[in-house]
Order: sequence, then C-alpha cells, then structure tokens
Amino acid sequence: MTSNEITGPGGSSTPAQRTAAAIELLESVHEDLSAVTLPLALTGADEARLDIRHSLAQLEDYILPRYRSLDAPLLAVVGGSTGAGKSTLVNALVGHPVTRAGAIRPTTRQPILLHHPEDAEWFEGQRVLPNLSRIRGAVLSTPLPASQTDQSGQALDPGPVSSLVLIADSSVPAGIAVLDAPDVDSISDANRQLAGQLLAAADLWIFVTTANRYADAVPWKLLLDAASRDILVAVVLDRVPASAEKEVSTDLRAMLRREGLGEARLFLVPELELDGLGMLPPATVEPIRIWLRDLAADAAGRADIARRTLNGTVKGLALRVAGAGKAVDDQQRAAEVLADDVRNAHTDAVARILEATRDGALLRGEVLARWQDFVGTGEFFRTLEQNIGRVRDRIGAYFRGEPTPAVKVETAIETGLQAVIMDEAANAAEDSDRRWRSDPAGRQLLGTDDLSGTSPDFGDKVAAEIRDWQGALMELIRTEGQGRRTQARWLSIGVNGLGAALMIVVFSMTAGLTGLEIGVAGGTAVVGQKLLEAVFGEDAVRRLARTAREDLHVRCEKLLRAEQQRFLVRLESDGRVSPQTLHARAKALETLAAAE
Repeated sequence: MTSNEITGPGGSSTPAQRTAAAIELLESVHEDLSAVTLPLALTGADEARLDIRHSLAQLEDYILPRYRSLDAPLLAVVGGSTGAGKSTLVNALVGHPVTRAGAIRPTTRQPILLHHPEDAEWFEGQRVLPNLSRIRGAVLSTPLPASQTDQSGQALDPGPVSSLVLIADSSVPAGIAVLDAPDVDSISDANRQLAGQLLAAADLWIFVTTANRYADAVPWKLLLDAASRDILVAVVLDRVPASAEKEVSTDLRAMLRREGLGEARLFLVPELELDGLGMLPPATVEPIRIWLRDLAADAAGRADIARRTLNGTVKGLALRVAGAGKAVDDQQRAAEVLADDVRNAHTDAVARILEATRDGALLRGEVLARWQDFVGTGEFFRTLEQNIGRVRDRIGAYFRGEPTPAVKVETAIETGLQAVIMDEAANAAEDSDRRWRSDPAGRQLLGTDDLSGTSPDFGDKVAAEIRDWQGALMELIRTEGQGRRTQARWLSIGVNGLGAALMIVVFSMTAGLTGLEIGVAGGTAVVGQKLLEAVFGEDAVRRLARTAREDLHVRCEKLLRAEQQRFLVRLESDGRVSPQTLHARAKALETLAAAE
C-alpha cells in the first residue's frame, strides 16, 4: 500500500477512507505474518519467530481493535513485579477490594478488567484480547472461603489462564478501564507471557514498582519497550519509606530520563500499614485517581492518547515486519545453500557416472568377456571386412540357444552400469548427508534420520531405467534400419546383436560427439563400430551413439534427481511469504504511522 492509498491523492481522502485503508493494510500484514515459516535453525531465528508471534498477538489484541474503534474507552494496564502492590493499588483506586487482596469470583489469579457500567459493551465482546473468554465477576462483601485460598490467605491458582474477568464498577470513570495484569516476572511462563500480552494491548501503562526494586532488569525491559511505542506511562513507586523518598524518587526520575521516558508521570505511595481489608488509606492514591479521572473526562485528550500509542505501536510493528522480512531472506539464502550442496553432490555423481561410461571402464570384466564371446576372435574381423553376408552367417550362429550371446552382453552391461550408478548415488547421498550435518540448519532438518545411503528401492529403479534405456536403444536401431538397403542386413544380424554393438560403442566414446575411439578391452570396441558402420554407415553410427548417450544422460539425471528429493523435500515450506512482500509491508506501515 502506497502513501497515496493511505492518504488519498493530494491528501484529500476522508478520515473514514484513511481508516478503512489502514485496516486493509493491517489485515494484509496479519495475513502475511501468519504465513511466514522459519523452519531452519539459524542464528536469530528463535527471536524472529517470537517477534512474529508478538506482532500477530498485538495486531489481534490492540492495533486492529483500536483502529476499528478509535472512540472506545482507553485501556490502562497495571503491571509490575511480583509483590510490587499492583492489586493493592487497584483496590485503592476503586475504594474497595476487587482483586487479589479482596474477595471476588472467579478467583483472582486471572486478569481483571474494571470498567464503568456504561462502558460494558466495549469489553464484553471480543473486541480486544479476543483469545480470552469473558467472565462476569462479582464483588463480594465477604472474604473467600478457606477452600479457595492457600495457607497465606492468597487465592489459589486456578491453572492456565484463558479468560478475562470483567467487573463493572461505577468507581471507575467512564471512558477508561483498568486492567490488573499478572506479574511480569512471575515464576510461571504462562503468567509472564500473559502479562506481556496484556501490556502490549494497553493504551497506557500504570507501572508499579517499589523503592527496593525499581532498578530491576525485567520491568525496565518492558519500560524500554514502552518508550519505543511512545505509549503514555505512569510509574507508581510503592512502599517508599519517608526517609528515602527524595533520594529514591530523584534517582528514578534520572533513570527515566536517560531511557527516553522523561515525560512519564511519577506517583509516590508511602510505606503505610494496610487496614483489615488490606486497603491503603484513600488519600495515598488520590493523585492517581484524579489523573485517571481527568484523562477519562477529556474526550479529545483520550483520542490523542489513543492515536499517539497507536502510531507508536504501528512504527514498532513496521520494524518487526522488516525484521521478519530479513529473517525470511536469511532462511531462503540458507535453504539455497543447503539445496545447492545436495544438487552439486548429485550433479557431480551424474558426471562421474557418464565418465565411467565414456572412458571404457565398463568394458572390462564380465562385459568384456560376454562381448568377446559374442564377436569371437580376429577371424571375425577378417570375415566382417571381406563379406557382410558371411558376417551375417557368423552373427546368426550366435542366436541359437538361450540366452543368446547378445542378450548376455546386455545383461552384463545392465549389471555393470547398475553398479556404477548405485555406487555414485550412494557417494552423493553420503556427501549430502555430511554437508548437512556440518551445518546447524541441515542437522536440524535431518534430525535422527540417516540419508547417507540410497533409498531402499533405488536399485530396482536403476535396473528398470537401464532396461528401458536398452529398449529405447533397440527401437533406435529398428527405426534407423527401416530403409530397404539396410533392412535385410539388420534383420539377419538381429536387433539384439546390433544393440549390443551400439552399447559397446557408446561406452567407448572418449572423443565426445566428434569421433569414436577405441577404449579399453583390447580393441574389441572396434568390432562393434565396424559392424554398425557396415550396416548403417559411419554418419548414422555417430548419430545413433550420440542419441543413445544423451538418452542415458537424461535417465541418469532423472534417477539422481529423484534421490536428491529425499533431502530437498525437507526444505519445502508451503505458504512462504517473500521477503520483498514483507519489506513492502513494513514501508507501508511506516507511511501509515507518519500520515496520522
């Protein structure tokens, strides 16, 4: 989305149009972030995944709801460390026990949202914090029964939190709601995560700390996040001894200024005894109550606060979306490196297979023995040169009995070629497995699987492919021999005999496509070349050999390509969003924040 799409040509769009365009952009951002996958174990990937989860949660819990309801009451989230006195402060603000220190149902480990009765419609639905179900709480005049509390009198933990307790209280001014959040440094992971989620959904923060713990690292990390969002912050320094008030407050103000929070309101709550209901004297929190009441009474001021926090949050979202784009780019680059390792290993294997079929290496051992059985001795040469009819008689004699000598040559070639392909495929798999295991991302993808050998049915596939290649080669000979002058010759010699000869020629091609040279095997490859030339002519033999070799190349590539998929399939990730798309979304978000 461009700046013109947000503000309209010449900045002439209406506020409603700009809001609609902003919502459309934010929904697109949510869709794109939801589709991001970061499967590789790269440095920074865990942090990027967490940022994406937080961004999605903030879009759902705060950004989209606030854009859709700019006139909704402000949500003031009260957060802080364990034992800082958050709940005691909330109770004091409304003038009676409503949270952990008091008596309400359900039990008080769940987050509690206090609102004016007239504002109930804004919170009873799923407008904000949609993943938390709503429970209507009730203020009780008597403490919880003993079965609901532990030995210290604290309400028992009801387990994982999945609901938000709503309490309508006329003591809360209309236009603002107060949410008592779990401890930001809770020993429970779920509570810490929920506290962070609630604070990210706030229009303003009331951060409670104590004279002994105001410099703790965990609260300050969240306060720095608040500074980056440009959110309105009030810091409540609780349980301050009278003798240390000046020293502590001066030091805390200095820390706030250093961290970009010099505008934060600072309220001091002296260290006092609580009454029988665990309540502070009303006067101690009167400045905070007045501040909240004044905020609630100023509609324009509330809108400015909501807009300021929203813009700051969108700016922060733009940075995280850009970070997600970089993470996706890093993933794609790393995946390409891993994929190239596999492709290169298998491409090299194909090259070695073809080299083994070109340099005469296959014309040794069993293949050589079977070929020599087929063509005979030097007397066969002389017969071939003197009279093709006598060659026909000579070759025809080899086609009596089962299997024929030519078929034995084919079988020997199939066995030898299969062994070469199997061996090189195994080498490629071993090389790929080794390269991946030397990389943390590849090692994660492999897990406990061992891919250093070929797949279980690879041998059968190779054998079938070689037989198909031999069959295609025979068909080439049939097609080439359809002319009247050659038909009688190749029919009398037999397609198997000519096929065996062509295979021998293919496996002795040391001069590429420009010539056929004698390989190993004591010059016997010349026999195949002479025989084929006598039947088809020299040019036809070159063409047949080239076609057969190219076909073999294609088939070997297909076999090795299928084998490498065992690795490459682990790199596949459906729905992956391109880094370019995410970077474009980040720029659009920056434009959106600047336009407001």
